[in-house]
Amino acid sequence: MAASLGIIVCGGTLDKHYDPLQGELGFTQTHLPEMLSRARITIPVRVEALPLLDSLDMLDADRERVLSACQAAPESALVVTHGTDTMPETARVLGSLFSKGLQKTIVLTGAMIPYAIDNSDALFNLGFACACAQTLPHGVYIAMNGRVFAWDRVTKNRAQGVFENI
Repeated sequence: MAASLGIIVCGGTLDKHYDPLQGELGFTQTHLPEMLSRARITIPVRVEALPLLDSLDMLDADRERVLSACQAAPESALVVTHGTDTMPETARVLGSLFSKGLQKTIVLTGAMIPYAIDNSDALFNLGFACACAQTLPHGVYIAMNGRVFAWDRVTKNRAQGVFENI
């Protein structure tokens, strides 16, 4: 089991807020401190917030920023919160770390419904990803809605709103 956990925050639906004046979802600040408090996680956690983005707006430079944050993180167990639409693409970029012999477990997770909205899957997914990051062998994974997928064998089924093995 890991002695500490790093969480790299990238945005995505998990961190979106509803703006009632504009009638749309957007970003202000991460929900992670509140989520960690509610989850009562007892392992030491370090949170690093990158610019909050919808994953459809992520560019190669944004994925490189996530890659650099994972490489620089002192923890061997990492969770990356990320938008679900392009999560597999970022997982593939992170998967390249292991050809270089990186000894870390990196688990990407997110939400289909924002944390701030009733019936969100965000808190469950975060807790599940935290457990996976501490117990899975070194590698890159996606953990969503009670399932874990290897970085190179996953896709998002947009019609059903779920992740699947490929």
